[in-house]
Amino acid sequence: MRNRDELTRFLKSARGRIRPDQVGLPAGERRRAKGLRREEVAALAGMSVTWYTWFEQGRDVQLSAAMLERLSKALRLSAEEREFLFALAQHRPPPLALPADDTVPPAVQEMIDSLDVPAEVITDDWTVIAWNRMVKKVFRDYSELAPEDRNLFKILLLSERYRTNEANYREMVRWLVARFRWDFSRTSRPEVFEALIEELKRKSEVFAEYWKSTEIIAHFEGVHTVTLPVGAITFRHTSYAIEQAPSLRLVVFAPVDAASAARLRLLDDQA
Repeated sequence: MRNRDELTRFLKSARGRIRPDQVGLPAGERRRAKGLRREEVAALAGMSVTWYTWFEQGRDVQLSAAMLERLSKALRLSAEEREFLFALAQHRPPPLALPADDTVPPAVQEMIDSLDVPAEVITDDWTVIAWNRMVKKVFRDYSELAPEDRNLFKILLLSERYRTNEANYREMVRWLVARFRWDFSRTSRPEVFEALIEELKRKSEVFAEYWKSTEIIAHFEGVHTVTLPVGAITFRHTSYAIEQAPSLRLVVFAPVDAASAARLRLLDDQA
């Protein structure tokens, strides 16, 4: 019982010290406290509100190590606080914390080079650190950009290439911001995200507008069309964690129909 009482006090204190704007949430006018609400913590941690409420209240519910990790990131716990949370909840130390990765394993680079569809590897803040020839042919040649300019999130929001249709652009930004907010809640490098967020607030009114919302998307997947000299190609993109480097994501773009696949092959055949 003592552990559960301590767990309740600890969680209330942790969420009470986080301002909503620190995790991309609007402050609102009717807040009685400065910290996060239970439902906001639950959303950021990818949990149901009921489950988190019961856990904070000290009821007899069990959270997996993965759920406790997500909760630690949502509450921005220090290494010592993370260990304390695991001790209170599971009576054992947490798994070793994984550092952010910025190096692509050679086997992964070899694999994406062998693909006949666009594929790239991004860090947790969406910086592109590896790509194949099809990315260069369909999207852009990242080797022509300075490393600090290879952030995919910033490119998609700020490039005029994606603003030919304002309604489509706004829908894209809405989706991207919702997904980016999810990644922000889980990063071990909040200072990197915060710098990017402040830059985009200054440079994009549409980003600033959608950043005030609370929408969250947990899965990096979608369908979009790219217009190229060979014609329009529609891709479905999906992402996968890399086992050797868990903080990296492999993003693969596959044509959704025969016509798109044929145009992609035609593009690949061109010099």
